[in-house]
Order: sequence, then structure tokens, then C-alpha cells
Amino acid sequence: MRYTFLLYTDPADLAHMTPEDWAAEKEVYGAYIGALNAAGVFVDTDWLQPVTTATTLTLKGGTQVVQDGPFADTKETLGGYFVIDVPDLDAALAWARKCPAAKTGKVEIRATAMGAE
Repeated sequence: MRYTFLLYTDPADLAHMTPEDWAAEKEVYGAYIGALNAAGVFVDTDWLQPVTTATTLTLKGGTQVVQDGPFADTKETLGGYFVIDVPDLDAALAWARKCPAAKTGKVEIRATAMGAE
């Protein structure tokens, strides 16, 4: 079963980070990706640009509306994701607990709907 981890963080918590802090953070995430790969559960990941670069589009009501910024104005923003393939939610939770984002923000875990019956 595939699970996606949506990684949420408050950008204010990252504002103080130096280039050295970011380099260390990348190493921590690199080690996590390495562990996922070694376990044979890694599918995909991406780190997103800051929410300030977001553009939102809707065609609701038949009219295109393009908005600068995110869909929702929230304190915590989506910063990236992981997709893993594990047997069940318990295994997904075990990997989510190891995710570096869980220590500074939140990890939302969602099972895939593709192929679900």
C-alpha cells in the first residue's frame, strides 16, 4: 500500500536558519531517504519552494481565477512530501515517526486512493 507523507512546517520556525543549518538539515533528510531506500519502501519525494512562490488556480463555476499565494492562509504550510510503499498504516506510522519533519512540524499520512477498491 502506498502512503504519502505531507510535511507541514511553520515558516517562522525556519526563518532563523543559516546556510549551515540548511546544509545540516539536508544531511538529516538524506539519511532518512537512505534508510527508506535501504528498507525498500522509498517511492518518491520532493522539497517544495516556499509558500510565498505559490500560485493557485480554480475553474470552479466555469471561470478561471488565478491567485498569487497558497490556497489557504495558514500558519503551517506544505513544504514537501514523501511517498512510501509499506504493508499497512502501522508501518507507515513507524516511518512517519522517523521523518525529520515530525520533530519540527507535522506529518500528515494519507493512503493512496489509486487502485483502492
